[in-house]
Amino acid sequence: MPNHKSAEKRDRQIKRRTVINRRNRSEMRTELKKLRSAISSGKKEDAVQILPTIVSIIDRAVKKGIIHDNTGSRYKSRLTIRVNNMKAKAA
Repeated sequence: MPNHKSAEKRDRQIKRRTVINRRNRSEMRTELKKLRSAISSGKKEDAVQILPTIVSIIDRAVKKGIIHDNTGSRYKSRLTIRVNNMKAKAA
């Protein structure tokens, strides 16, 4: 329990920020699952359409500090490679 006014304010800010961070992280994870399921089921058209969306969401998550910048780069790189390999196999 906070004992000072500044600590009370900080507590309120943390609670607000936690809700926002959870929402953003949840959105990112949901979109990642959609893309990964499209890749695993072999739906290359869906994967190609979802990829730019998830890249944008990952960039936003990095910018907001939800994930580390190297983690975001790794996600984008691996997902892009998997989608591109799908296209190469189908063609």
